[in-house]
Amino acid sequence: MKIPIRQYWILLSQYLRPQQWRVSLLAVAILAHITLRLLNPQITRRFIDGAIAGEAVAVLLNTAVLFLLIALISQVLSIANTYLGENVAWVATNALRLDLLLHCLQLDQSFHKQHTAGELLERIDGDVNTLSNFFSRFAIYVAGNGLLMAGTLILLFFEDWRIGAATTAFAVLGLSLMIALRTFGVPYWEKVRQISADFYGFLGELLGATEDVRANGAGGFILYRFDHLTVRWFAARLTANLLGMLIWGTNIIIFGLGNAIAFGLSAYLWRTEALSIGTIYLIFYYTELLRRPMIELRNQIEDLQRAEASISRIKRLLATQSKLVDGPGAAPPAGALPVHFTDVSFSYDAVESEHYSVDGEPSPLAPHPSPLTPLPVLQNITFHLEAGHVLGILGRTGSGKTTLARLLLRLYDPAQGEIRVGGIRPSTTSLAALRQRVTMVTQDVQLFQASIRDNLTFFNPAIGDERITAVLHDLGLGHWLSQQPDALATELAPGGSSLSAGQAQLLAFARVFLTDPGLVILDEASSRLDPATEQLIERALDKLLHNRTGIIIAHHLATVERADEILILENGRILEHGPRLQLAHNPDSHFYHLLQTGLAEVLA
Repeated sequence: MKIPIRQYWILLSQYLRPQQWRVSLLAVAILAHITLRLLNPQITRRFIDGAIAGEAVAVLLNTAVLFLLIALISQVLSIANTYLGENVAWVATNALRLDLLLHCLQLDQSFHKQHTAGELLERIDGDVNTLSNFFSRFAIYVAGNGLLMAGTLILLFFEDWRIGAATTAFAVLGLSLMIALRTFGVPYWEKVRQISADFYGFLGELLGATEDVRANGAGGFILYRFDHLTVRWFAARLTANLLGMLIWGTNIIIFGLGNAIAFGLSAYLWRTEALSIGTIYLIFYYTELLRRPMIELRNQIEDLQRAEASISRIKRLLATQSKLVDGPGAAPPAGALPVHFTDVSFSYDAVESEHYSVDGEPSPLAPHPSPLTPLPVLQNITFHLEAGHVLGILGRTGSGKTTLARLLLRLYDPAQGEIRVGGIRPSTTSLAALRQRVTMVTQDVQLFQASIRDNLTFFNPAIGDERITAVLHDLGLGHWLSQQPDALATELAPGGSSLSAGQAQLLAFARVFLTDPGLVILDEASSRLDPATEQLIERALDKLLHNRTGIIIAHHLATVERADEILILENGRILEHGPRLQLAHNPDSHFYHLLQTGLAEVLA
């Protein structure tokens, strides 16, 4: 059976290298503990043989004190091993969690559309948690237990070659069988991890849609899905555990055989007066001492089955590459940014047909390949927006308004055509630099369970409190801030549940003021606001759009009254584009007819 040592070593060395001094200290403590475990039975033999030979009580007492002292030091070392091992494990696994989280954040939007938040949470935390023992103990404990077994067998050979040969034979047989059986469990543990990820993905979706589930009476369907997943999970875990029990049962049989051999040989050698009673005790102690490292090795092998499944899944996730690659070019220039679309087309089906697979199988959320040619969401879009101008985009749901904004943020790349922001193609600059200069505000505001300061700055400590406070006062939130018990340090409830929709929207606008972008995209950002709060937003928008380029995506005509230009989309194509005032007074324009009929809902 070939064990992929290189694969494990690469992972271990990568995350244990920064903790070299802790790992070295753990190795020394384990070796010292092994030495004392081999030494103590020698002292016990001396005590037994001395007592039978009638040695002085003082000598026996000194031997007993030495035994107790070594046992005490051994226990201290055992505690130190546990502490150091857990410390090493937590630092290593947290570093791996961070790497996985950053990697997932850098993957493009099509990946996240195919994998739920719950599934990725299980990947980032669940799979890594399985590796905790692997990081803390596997390499050192396997080596340590190997040395303990080798030292025990060598000492048994020194006592009697027949005893040493017999115990060596059964130890080698036992380890060989356990290693041979190890491979059978890996696919089943990998299946357990995948079902676990599916379950947590389902659970995350359920908890995020509790109101809809209740309102639509979908409780029965949810229970059916829950039952289906847990039954699959139980069956897979039962199979994996049964294979683990096969290793455990093999271990028990081999040790029974080993004890029988040791008992028979010891009885024979004692009758021939080749061994003393103390030496026979030593042989039985060492034979039992072999049990512990073999059991620990067995446990390590079982953990290795779980670890191997998790390592494989983690490697596949880390190997998943984003379709969006950072460019080497400069960031868009300072100030208001002009926007150019030249013959741009895009289709979600085309992007997601090359679906991601991080488990060797397509995600259950991935779209099924269609033999039909995918229908473009945007088709041959061409327009130019001058720097400092505001463009109002109108169109029915599904006409491509939000998709156009996603292309500007480079959440996706166009299938054909060219986009330029500030005279630079987004694909030629880094994503971070682009998104510092282009900002989007939607009606669904994402707030964290963190302080007001951290929610507004996205945890950036370089932005001062004075600037944050000034922005909140400009937005009309000064009175609200003064009522918070800890001012900017006040922690918001999860998801911003302690805020009204209007307050949450105003905080989203505050984020934009703090980033100072050159292009602001508003995707129906005021549709959920009451009239009073909307007036605050209107005043804020005047400041926000001053000396900046703006794109306002709207379903309602009143939202685009401040726009310099209007662009109407229909079925992914430009139906109409021109100056707002000119279109508003042109009886032949679609925008004119919308204004005359007053049917804002025609765009919904």
